[in-house]
Amino acid sequence: MGEVEPGPAGPLEPPEPPEAPASRRPGGIRVLKRNMKRNGSRNCLNRRSRFGSRERDWLREDVKRGCVYLYGADTTTATTTTTSSTTSDLHLVLCTVETPASEICAGEGRESLYLQLHGDLVRRLEPTERPLQIVYDYLSRLGFDDPVRIQEEAANPDLGCMLRFYGEKPCQMDHLDRILLSGIYNVRKGKTQLHKWAERLVVLCGTCLIVSSVKDCQTGKMHILPLVGGKVEEVKRRQYSLAFSSAGAQAQTYHVSFETLAEYQRWQRQASKVVSQRISTVDLSCQSLEEVPEHLFYSQDITYLNLRHNFMQLERPGGLDTFYKFSQLKGLNLSHNKLGLFPVLLCEISTLTELNLSCNGLHDLPSQIGNLLNLQTLCLDGNLLTTLPEELGNLQQLSSLGISFNNFSQIPEVYEKLMMLDKVVMAGNRVEVLHLGVLNRMSHIKHVDLRMNHLKTMVIENLEGNKYITHMDLRDNQLTDLDLSSLCNLEQLHCERNQLRELTLSGFSLRTLYANSNRLTAVNVYPVPSLLTSLELSRNLLECVPDWACETKKIEILDVSYNLLTEVPMRILSSLSLRKLMVGHNHVQNLPALVEHIPLEVLDIQHNLLTRLPDTLFSKALNLRYLNASANSLESLPSACAGEESLSALQLLYLTNNLLTDQCVPVLVGHPHLRILHLANNQLQTFPASKLNKLEQLEELNLSGNKLKTIPTTIANCRRLHTLVAHSNNISIFPEILQLPQIQFVDLSCNDLTEILIPETLPATLQDLDLTGNTNLVLEHKTLDTFSHITTLKIDQKPLPTTDSTVTSTFWSHGLAEMAGQRNKLCVSALAVDNFAEGVGAVYGMFDGDRNEELPRLLQCTMADVLLEEVQQSTNDTVFMANTFLVSHRKLGMAGQKLGSSALLCYIRPDTADPTSSFSLTVANVGTCQAVLCRSGKPVPLSKVFSLEQDPQEAQRVKDQKAIITEDNKVNGVTCCTRMLG
Repeated sequence: MGEVEPGPAGPLEPPEPPEAPASRRPGGIRVLKRNMKRNGSRNCLNRRSRFGSRERDWLREDVKRGCVYLYGADTTTATTTTTSSTTSDLHLVLCTVETPASEICAGEGRESLYLQLHGDLVRRLEPTERPLQIVYDYLSRLGFDDPVRIQEEAANPDLGCMLRFYGEKPCQMDHLDRILLSGIYNVRKGKTQLHKWAERLVVLCGTCLIVSSVKDCQTGKMHILPLVGGKVEEVKRRQYSLAFSSAGAQAQTYHVSFETLAEYQRWQRQASKVVSQRISTVDLSCQSLEEVPEHLFYSQDITYLNLRHNFMQLERPGGLDTFYKFSQLKGLNLSHNKLGLFPVLLCEISTLTELNLSCNGLHDLPSQIGNLLNLQTLCLDGNLLTTLPEELGNLQQLSSLGISFNNFSQIPEVYEKLMMLDKVVMAGNRVEVLHLGVLNRMSHIKHVDLRMNHLKTMVIENLEGNKYITHMDLRDNQLTDLDLSSLCNLEQLHCERNQLRELTLSGFSLRTLYANSNRLTAVNVYPVPSLLTSLELSRNLLECVPDWACETKKIEILDVSYNLLTEVPMRILSSLSLRKLMVGHNHVQNLPALVEHIPLEVLDIQHNLLTRLPDTLFSKALNLRYLNASANSLESLPSACAGEESLSALQLLYLTNNLLTDQCVPVLVGHPHLRILHLANNQLQTFPASKLNKLEQLEELNLSGNKLKTIPTTIANCRRLHTLVAHSNNISIFPEILQLPQIQFVDLSCNDLTEILIPETLPATLQDLDLTGNTNLVLEHKTLDTFSHITTLKIDQKPLPTTDSTVTSTFWSHGLAEMAGQRNKLCVSALAVDNFAEGVGAVYGMFDGDRNEELPRLLQCTMADVLLEEVQQSTNDTVFMANTFLVSHRKLGMAGQKLGSSALLCYIRPDTADPTSSFSLTVANVGTCQAVLCRSGKPVPLSKVFSLEQDPQEAQRVKDQKAIITEDNKVNGVTCCTRMLG
């Protein structure tokens, strides 16, 4: 049995390869070009089969030889005489890992080469960079480790969807529109008819319309028309014409006449965005820019310039060294530009109040940064900084400083001088020891964020308490003991996912405490926190709820799930402030009886040892809307009310895996507002029609794993029902559910159905119908045609008649249960191949696209074939599984650039020595899909979930890439899953 953890690096970009030495074997590329000429044209070579024998022989001699595919630029241009033209070219260049980009450019007659990853931005390669080495490093970081296999993958043209080289920079028209629109058009100044139409160069760039005074723009004056707050209107008397007007009492107007509808629409669309702005903002983010267009400097009113995610250079006509020309600039975003060095000339833009230089590989800051006296916000997250210059202390207006995910080993001393700051934001650095005495010298600091550092100890230099800090975040560190009792004004503490055994705090001001996923056996808070509203202590080793928690008067949320509790204190359950109580996954045997009315709204007591619930639970907790009592030993349910009329507000009721019988059903009627009801894996034999008739608000009903023979016809009264799951029963009559107007998901697998009752018209909402495991069910072609419009219809494939006596029945049997989930949109596809590779092996897979259905279905159709090919080619037990994932990642192509999917694959195969009784299981996964083996009634995880919270190694990998992990554990604020196919 083996477990493989393959998978691409998700949204993270591989580090740049080191520069190549300038020397290489002379003349190598010229010889290869002659070989290509003998074997035909290089243009449009898009298959490996087009390689000639000479090229193959040359490649086999050395794994450091290979090829790169060179794409032409896909450009769409527009002028006054042409509408558009699109060109595409692809050819192949044979080279070695030592071949620099400059040599390829010389051989191809190019000025530069450009690299594009994952269909995203395009950057210019340095002359010394080696394209083939870049490809090999990329494939190696993905997970390929065999040099011969890497050479083969590099020669596959399908790799272009992941990594692509261009001979000239590709530009798309919608990108050009955002940067600059220009052309020679007929122009008339003013709104009156006195002025004549004349041809002029017209440019729309930044916030201005620029019109030349003469047709030849190189001579004469340029007229500038500020558009922010102005108007752009259609000129009705002239076709394809627009009137551009500035704002204010001295407003001017220019009429521009375009020759085509496409040009007219592009100019109108872009100008409308500019005039609608209240602030002079120019957004040029994600444009692969190395410099801004020079026309942008005509927009003297620009106050905010967004250049995030580009490749901005310094010494260019529109480079960073010329930005001092923006005399009104207040905000500048240069994050994700791979600068490497701080642009010193930016320190001359004295008007700046906001500067973002995150994720640029900066190692230090210049002393000149102290000249930016108006700076209020400085973002330096995701760099390589270890110190901050003393001159930063000159910025007395600085109120926000971000230095998360750098390489600081201590809190910089300059914080003591920055009196406007109230937060130390240093998540993802290398701080090992926190000196509270340092914080005592910073009376202006109230919030401290030290998430994801290397904290092991806390040092208290003196007995003097800290009266200033109110919020502290110490999540994801290595602390074993934590004593913060000296922080007498502490209101909120995050210390999840450490190794804490004991925690001591001051309770004077404490309002919220989050200490999940530690090893706590004791939590000491003194005095009793009278202001505490939320306490989360799940996944620890607590044997009882802390006494002080029972005495607090304002607690609203208490989570002590996944501990070692044997009881729930009466004082907690009868609290007059508690609204949410989570005590699931403990050893609680009974709950105390309720005497007074309580405001409890959410109660989670799943996976305990309960045999009954308090008789007064529903009559005293009238606000209860969520109850999860699954996985207990309940045999009955308490009555909903004492009188005739029910006051129950219960909406979600989960009772799966108990010992409930038909006697519990009448009690359910006392909850008329039920929307979700789960009664799976109990001992129900009947569900009375009169009772189901009264649950009119039901939206989701799960009755699986019982002994039901029918589902009452009164289910037709549940008009809001969208999900019915009733697999693994004895149902022989198809329920009347296809008449429900909102039904989406129906699972009636593993029953005794023989026929289906189909109404004249099926509901348009129906998406998924599972009828597998009904051995006596035969569907006619007419019936199948009726279901042709739904997304998924699951039925058993009938075996083909055969006369071969050696063919046996399927060796493996399997079942599948699915739920729509919280989004009510099932984006999961399953793979099940019982006789894999024409033997007794089996392959099972699960693919979860989260919000997209496209990728899971593509993987469902292709992954088994990829696995078969890899098994036949490989002798290594784990490499073939990893390669299956990597090849599938490539095969997703363009669809995988914008979407993603988690995946799990299980391969069961017979032992070569004893193929009938001995088997091995190989599991591979990526993303959030997980394989769990049930052994002796207990779950045994076979794979791990690649999430930042559950996998410290994955979190460290992401940190090493200098990605920014936000407080809700999302990478760059986008995704919680850092490894996905696609």
